[in-house]
Formats: sequence, C-alpha cells, structure tokens
Amino acid sequence: MGSSAVWVFLALEMIIAVACCLGNALVIWAVWTCGALRQPTFCFIVSLAVADFLVGLVAIPITVLVDIGMTTSFYGCLFMCCVIIMLEVASVVLLLAIAVDRFLRVHIPLTYKSTVTQKRSWMVVAICWFTAALLSFIPMFGWHNENTSNGTTQANSTSFQCSFFTASSRSYVVNFIFFSFFIPLLAIMTGLYCYIFLTTRRQLRVNIGAATESHKYYQKEHRLAASLVLVLGLFVVCWLPMFLMHTIILYGPKIEVSSLFIYTGVLLSHVNSAVNPIVYAFKIPKLKKEFRKLCMRVYHDREQQQIDSPKNSRAKDSSTESRSATQESEL
Repeated sequence: MGSSAVWVFLALEMIIAVACCLGNALVIWAVWTCGALRQPTFCFIVSLAVADFLVGLVAIPITVLVDIGMTTSFYGCLFMCCVIIMLEVASVVLLLAIAVDRFLRVHIPLTYKSTVTQKRSWMVVAICWFTAALLSFIPMFGWHNENTSNGTTQANSTSFQCSFFTASSRSYVVNFIFFSFFIPLLAIMTGLYCYIFLTTRRQLRVNIGAATESHKYYQKEHRLAASLVLVLGLFVVCWLPMFLMHTIILYGPKIEVSSLFIYTGVLLSHVNSAVNPIVYAFKIPKLKKEFRKLCMRVYHDREQQQIDSPKNSRAKDSSTESRSATQESEL
C-alpha cells in the first residue's frame, strides 16, 4: 500500500481501538452493576469482554507498531506477535466455554446450578486463559522464522525491523491455529448450538400455549442462545477472511494477495472486538436494561446541569449585586 493508505489504516485502527475499549468497558461495568457475575454465562461473557478490551488496549497498538516496522530485538518482536495471537485464541476458547455452558443449561436443567457453580466457572475462565497463553507462545520456543530468505540467522538480532510474518511462522498460524485449532473448535460449537436449538424448540412445541415455568425457561434459553450464536457468527465472519488469505499465500505461492486485502482483513478482525458490545446491548435483556439505565442516568444528569446552570448564574448575579450594594453602603 501507498503511504497515504497506510496512514488511513492507522487512523482506522485507532478509532477501532477506542471503540473496543469504551464498548467493552461498558459491558464489564453493566455486568458488574447488575450482579450477573454470580451466573456462569456472564462470567464467560465478561471474560470475553476483557479479551476484546485488551484487543483495543494492547493488540491494536502492537499491530500498529509492527506495521510501521519498529526496530527491536527479534524475540521482542516475536513476543509482541504472540500477544496478538493469544487474545484471538482466548476469544475462541471463551466462545467454546460459553457454548458448553449453554449446552449444559439445556442438557441438565435440573442439576445445572449444582454442577456449574460460580467458583467452577472462574476456574474454567482461568484454564481458558492459561490454554490460550500456552498455545500462543509456542513460537517463542522454536516455531518461528529464524532464518531470512538468504539464509542469515536473525534470532540473535537486537536491531530487527519488526514485521508479523518476518518473525512469526505462517505455517504456525495456518496449520496450527487455523486448521488444528480454529476449525475443530468451530465445528464443536456449531454442533453444541444445533443441539441447543433442537432441544429448546422441541420443548417449546411440547409446552406450546402453556404459561408454565418450563416453557418460560426454554424460551429464555432459546433467545439467549440465538444472541450468543450471533456473537459466534460475527467472530467467524470477521476472522475467516484473514485466515483464508494467509492459507492462500502459504499453499498458493503463485497466487498474489494484495496488501490492501491483507490490511482490510486485519481491520475486520479488530472490528469484531468493537461489535460484540453492540450485540450484547441489543440482544441480551439484562445488559440491555443496564445500558438503558446508564443512558437515562446520563440524560437526567445533563438535564439537571441545564436546569442548575441558570439557577447558578442567577445566584451569581444576585451575589454580585449584593456585594456592589454593600460596597456602596460602605462608601
């Protein structure tokens, strides 16, 4: 890309980073204030929001530094690349945890609360992040591009011009992250959500027209599952193009992929972290209610400020007049 296009890309990255931080901070705040952290699903949703928040706070700035070709040590550059990968892997693992949680909610409704406790949920969250870190930092232990195209070793370089695929191995990203991790987990999650929808629909047909607790339970589960499937679908739509482009580059060396497409794929993958809070705000009732409360609070505070400002100005004018009168009487 030309220099002007690169600057446009960097500006868009900064806008997306701000949107990621603000939107996901609101999600974390909303879940915290409504007390939903006691529910396992919301533990996972908050963890996913934390991962998306870190995309805006950490991953996008690192991506910008890598794209402008900052000079650092080889392993410093590789470490930054691993952090970017870790946040994406953490998102996939947390999406799987959410899918398993909803599956258990439908599969064992009577024993769900005693099986999936708050303590166990946070233990699963910790395992998800540990797994993401373990898989993402594999390049630090050898699966990286140690040699350049002319055969010179760059691993010991302390003035290395950082670039994602100059340090990281495209084989690792495509064969391990995409084919061995992303696709199998996506297939598992698809199967789990298919089971959830089939089960909830079957139960709703059995209890059709009946205002029973069972009917309300499965209706709520069906709606929440639909919202979470939308989150999963957006993740796939945003990340799949970039993975496919790198697969083409790896296995089709004669096929040229424009750098414009690559940069667009990177932007799209980051947009995913900014879009998730919008889905939560409009599709998940508890979060929608909390966002509405926040908007009403901001609106009322603004109205109160507008009401108070004339009062303050009148009080200020009256105090000025009283001071003038006092001064005149003293004279």
